[in-house]
Amino acid sequence: QVQLVESGGGLVQPGGSLRLSCAASGSDLNIYTMDWYRQAPGKQREWVARITTDVSTYYAGSVKGRFTITRDNAKNTVYLQMDSLKPEDTAVYFCNAKATAISREYWGQGTQVTVSS
Repeated sequence: QVQLVESGGGLVQPGGSLRLSCAASGSDLNIYTMDWYRQAPGKQREWVARITTDVSTYYAGSVKGRFTITRDNAKNTVYLQMDSLKPEDTAVYFCNAKATAISREYWGQGTQVTVSS
């Protein structure tokens, strides 16, 4: 069983930055592909970014060039650096751990990000 806890959300002005963290306990994250998702009020959850076990990274078009996903396996933590934030980035951000080889998938509880002046 893996427990994921997101942190680092908050209120930031447009153009500002935040770094989200997703800390895992209960298992090593190095076998999991890690994703960040977000869900804005009244909208479906959407995928934001992915980092694979071999540290390949992928981004949604709406955040490419502004967000950076990284992982620190020694700290069992995944990060999402968010720069040049826009009001449309306002959402609850969730991290997801997936290991298809062992049919395991876990979600965190989410952290609120609000971009507003």
